[in-house]
Amino acid sequence: MQEQVLALIRESLRTKEDFFRKNVARILDVVGCVVEALSSGNKLLIFGNGGSAADAQHLAAEFVNRYALDRAPLPAIALTTDTSVLTSIGNDIGFNHVFARQIEALGRKGDIAWAISTSGRSPNVVEGVRRAREIGLVTICFSGGNGGGLETLCDYVVHVDSS
Repeated sequence: MQEQVLALIRESLRTKEDFFRKNVARILDVVGCVVEALSSGNKLLIFGNGGSAADAQHLAAEFVNRYALDRAPLPAIALTTDTSVLTSIGNDIGFNHVFARQIEALGRKGDIAWAISTSGRSPNVVEGVRRAREIGLVTICFSGGNGGGLETLCDYVVHVDSS
């Protein structure tokens, strides 16, 4: 059992080292995009399913509150938190539209739609990105696995080539 745990840790470290070696420029591009949007008075709309929903909420909280330094709050909304909105859209229109509908209501040109999807294939996440592009939002995606189809829709892609 100990050797299995150590093997998983070694694989995780290799994946992280490989990811950062290949993606530093992409990460800096995303940072620049976010800084530009927030400096221009725009906001972040962050979304995903399951664990990615939790990641969206955590990320939004870090922008709104603080991360490492005391600073002014920054406008970020996790589209995964309002159960009344999520369930009414899911019931009345369909779960595939829970993010697209919120983006349509809250998003404005220059805002950022930030999708998080391990598979890159979640229909509601893909639909959210499509709607964001239609109304002029900048799109960022964090994805894993083989990236699914989501990566072809986003302006900025940060992909972890691992399951």
